[in-house]
Amino acid sequence: MNYLKILSYILVFLIGFISCAFLSFSKIEIPLGFNFSSELETPGDWIKDSQIHIYENAIVIDVENASLGRYAATGSMKPVLDENSNGIRIKPKSEKDIKVGDIVTFEQNDIMIIHRVVEIREDEEGVYFITKGDNNNIVDGKIRFKDIKYVTIGVLW
Repeated sequence: MNYLKILSYILVFLIGFISCAFLSFSKIEIPLGFNFSSELETPGDWIKDSQIHIYENAIVIDVENASLGRYAATGSMKPVLDENSNGIRIKPKSEKDIKVGDIVTFEQNDIMIIHRVVEIREDEEGVYFITKGDNNNIVDGKIRFKDIKYVTIGVLW
Protein backbone atom coordinates (compact mmCIF):
# COMPACT_ATOMS: atom_id res chain seq x y z
CA MET A 1 0.00 0.00 0.00
CA ASN A 2 1.33 3.42 -0.76
CA TYR A 3 1.41 6.28 1.72
CA LEU A 4 -1.13 8.36 -0.20
CA LYS A 5 -3.72 5.60 0.10
CA ILE A 6 -3.06 5.19 3.86
CA LEU A 7 -3.31 8.95 4.32
CA SER A 8 -6.65 9.01 2.49
CA TYR A 9 -8.03 6.27 4.79
CA ILE A 10 -6.93 8.21 7.85
CA LEU A 11 -8.52 11.39 6.46
CA VAL A 12 -11.82 9.61 5.76
CA PHE A 13 -11.81 8.17 9.29
CA LEU A 14 -11.17 11.59 10.86
CA ILE A 15 -13.89 13.26 8.77
CA GLY A 16 -16.34 10.54 9.83
CA PHE A 17 -15.32 10.82 13.47
CA ILE A 18 -15.71 14.59 13.54
CA SER A 19 -18.97 14.48 11.55
CA CYS A 20 -20.41 12.01 14.04
CA ALA A 21 -19.80 14.47 16.86
CA PHE A 22 -21.55 17.29 14.98
CA LEU A 23 -24.39 15.34 13.38
CA SER A 24 -25.30 13.10 16.29
CA PHE A 25 -28.94 13.14 17.29
CA SER A 26 -28.03 12.28 20.85
CA LYS A 27 -28.70 14.71 23.69
CA ILE A 28 -25.13 14.22 24.90
CA GLU A 29 -22.56 16.76 23.79
CA ILE A 30 -19.13 15.30 23.30
CA PRO A 31 -16.14 17.58 23.89
CA LEU A 32 -13.64 16.88 21.15
CA GLY A 33 -10.13 16.58 22.48
CA PHE A 34 -7.26 14.22 22.64
CA ASN A 35 -5.63 15.20 25.94
CA PHE A 36 -6.82 12.39 28.20
CA SER A 37 -4.61 13.28 31.14
CA SER A 38 -5.80 15.91 33.60
CA GLU A 39 -4.81 16.53 37.15
CA LEU A 40 -8.23 17.99 38.06
CA GLU A 41 -11.11 15.73 38.99
CA THR A 42 -14.58 16.81 37.94
CA PRO A 43 -17.20 17.68 40.56
CA GLY A 44 -19.74 15.12 41.71
CA ASP A 45 -23.11 14.77 39.98
CA TRP A 46 -25.27 16.81 42.33
CA ILE A 47 -28.16 17.54 39.94
CA LYS A 48 -30.01 14.72 38.20
CA ASP A 49 -31.76 15.10 34.84
CA SER A 50 -35.14 14.68 36.53
CA GLN A 51 -34.47 17.84 38.58
CA ILE A 52 -34.05 20.05 35.50
CA HIS A 53 -37.17 21.45 33.82
CA ILE A 54 -36.80 23.50 30.64
CA TYR A 55 -39.60 25.82 29.53
CA GLU A 56 -39.87 28.34 26.71
CA ASN A 57 -38.81 31.25 28.90
CA ALA A 58 -37.31 29.64 32.01
CA ILE A 59 -35.18 26.85 33.34
CA VAL A 60 -36.12 25.46 36.75
CA ILE A 61 -33.76 23.31 38.79
CA ASP A 62 -35.35 21.52 41.76
CA VAL A 63 -32.71 21.74 44.49
CA GLU A 64 -33.53 22.08 48.18
CA ASN A 65 -31.86 24.83 50.20
CA ALA A 66 -29.91 26.28 47.27
CA SER A 67 -28.41 29.75 47.34
CA LEU A 68 -26.48 31.95 44.94
CA GLY A 69 -22.77 32.57 45.35
CA ARG A 70 -20.79 35.55 44.01
CA TYR A 71 -17.02 35.55 43.80
CA ALA A 72 -14.11 37.93 44.22
CA ALA A 73 -11.70 38.48 41.32
CA THR A 74 -8.79 36.55 42.82
CA GLY A 75 -8.13 34.41 39.75
CA SER A 76 -7.49 31.29 41.85
CA MET A 77 -10.37 29.38 40.23
CA LYS A 78 -10.24 30.76 36.66
CA PRO A 79 -11.63 29.88 34.20
CA VAL A 80 -14.39 28.09 36.15
CA LEU A 81 -15.15 30.89 38.62
CA ASP A 82 -14.46 34.61 38.58
CA GLU A 83 -16.15 37.83 39.60
CA ASN A 84 -18.74 37.68 36.79
CA SER A 85 -19.90 34.12 37.42
CA ASN A 86 -22.74 33.02 39.66
CA GLY A 87 -22.57 29.77 41.58
CA ILE A 88 -25.48 27.64 42.66
CA ARG A 89 -24.52 26.21 46.03
CA ILE A 90 -25.95 24.03 48.78
CA LYS A 91 -24.96 23.16 52.32
CA PRO A 92 -23.64 19.58 52.42
CA LYS A 93 -25.34 17.36 54.98
CA SER A 94 -22.30 15.22 55.85
CA GLU A 95 -18.66 14.76 54.99
CA LYS A 96 -19.65 11.72 52.93
CA ASP A 97 -21.46 14.03 50.50
CA ILE A 98 -18.21 15.71 49.43
CA LYS A 99 -16.11 14.06 46.72
CA VAL A 100 -12.70 14.78 45.20
CA GLY A 101 -13.33 17.32 42.42
CA ASP A 102 -16.14 19.15 44.23
CA ILE A 103 -15.79 22.90 44.60
CA VAL A 104 -16.36 23.90 48.22
CA THR A 105 -16.62 27.16 50.12
CA PHE A 106 -14.93 27.01 53.51
CA GLU A 107 -14.03 29.44 56.24
CA GLN A 108 -10.37 29.88 57.13
CA ASN A 109 -9.10 32.70 59.36
CA ASP A 110 -12.49 34.46 59.09
CA ILE A 111 -12.26 34.49 55.27
CA MET A 112 -14.61 32.59 52.95
CA ILE A 113 -12.53 30.70 50.36
CA ILE A 114 -13.81 28.70 47.41
CA HIS A 115 -11.47 25.99 46.08
CA ARG A 116 -11.60 22.47 44.66
CA VAL A 117 -11.22 19.34 46.81
CA VAL A 118 -8.11 17.55 45.52
CA GLU A 119 -7.78 14.85 48.20
CA ILE A 120 -9.74 13.35 51.08
CA ARG A 121 -7.76 11.93 53.98
CA GLU A 122 -8.24 10.79 57.54
CA ASP A 123 -6.18 11.30 60.70
CA GLU A 124 -6.72 10.83 64.45
CA GLU A 125 -9.33 13.64 64.44
CA GLY A 126 -11.28 12.14 61.52
CA VAL A 127 -11.82 13.02 57.88
CA TYR A 128 -10.29 16.15 56.41
CA PHE A 129 -10.18 17.64 52.94
CA ILE A 130 -7.22 18.99 50.99
CA THR A 131 -8.31 21.88 48.78
CA LYS A 132 -6.54 24.00 46.20
CA GLY A 133 -7.43 26.75 43.77
CA ASP A 134 -7.28 25.50 40.19
CA ASN A 135 -4.61 28.14 39.46
CA ASN A 136 -2.69 27.77 42.73
CA ASN A 137 0.43 25.69 43.18
CA ILE A 138 -0.03 25.08 46.90
CA VAL A 139 -2.82 23.47 48.90
CA ASP A 140 -4.84 25.16 51.65
CA GLY A 141 -4.01 22.68 54.43
CA LYS A 142 -6.42 20.45 56.33
CA ILE A 143 -10.04 21.56 55.94
CA ARG A 144 -12.51 19.93 58.32
CA PHE A 145 -16.18 19.38 57.51
CA LYS A 146 -17.23 21.88 60.20
CA ASP A 147 -15.45 24.62 58.21
CA ILE A 148 -17.15 23.80 54.90
CA LYS A 149 -20.15 26.06 54.35
CA TYR A 150 -21.20 25.19 50.78
CA VAL A 151 -20.63 22.92 47.80
CA THR A 152 -20.99 24.56 44.39
CA ILE A 153 -23.33 22.41 42.29
CA GLY A 154 -23.61 24.64 39.24
CA VAL A 155 -22.12 27.73 37.64
CA LEU A 156 -23.81 30.35 35.46
CA TRP A 157 -21.70 32.74 33.38
